[in-house]
Amino acid sequence: MKNIMNLKNAINIFRNSDQLWISLTRDILTVILAVLIFAFLSQIVFGMWAPMVAVESGSMEPHMNIGDIVFIENIDRTVVITNQPDNENYSSFKNSGDVILYRPYGKKDVTPIIHRAMYYVQKGEPMWTGGPPAPSSGYITKGDNLVTNTHFDQQGTISYHIPVKDEWIIGIARYRIPYVGYIRLLLPKF
Repeated sequence: MKNIMNLKNAINIFRNSDQLWISLTRDILTVILAVLIFAFLSQIVFGMWAPMVAVESGSMEPHMNIGDIVFIENIDRTVVITNQPDNENYSSFKNSGDVILYRPYGKKDVTPIIHRAMYYVQKGEPMWTGGPPAPSSGYITKGDNLVTNTHFDQQGTISYHIPVKDEWIIGIARYRIPYVGYIRLLLPKF
């Protein structure tokens, strides 16, 4: 019984103390607990421990802007819906088709790209009207910004002449929070 009273007394001191080291420890433990709860809920809802990315370029304007935080759903939990006439009743970020996050050429050491899945091509099909045959099956992608993204990613340097393969896709953009990503963009990359 005495041990229980000592434990209750220690907890009460820990919760209410104004001493610097006790207060600092309490704050650090609170932050760690909040991060763990967020990570656990993220895993349940999005299928990822860290389901957010900060938008770094204007290629998706006006639907996503530099500094937006975008929540990504793990690709293993969903399917990609493309920007095709048979999907015109489906909208994601104010346009038909899903916005996907993918690794160009499957490389893990480069910044992932967040662009819209325009359509899917099979190996050997032309990648666009008059375009070269696809060396593999995959998605033809493009940013929404009509000024900076006049061509498909596969026509430029992002994924030159190679459709986005299924295994390159990290996930699908689901929600965004404007401006919060500026905090992440100001920090150095690790």
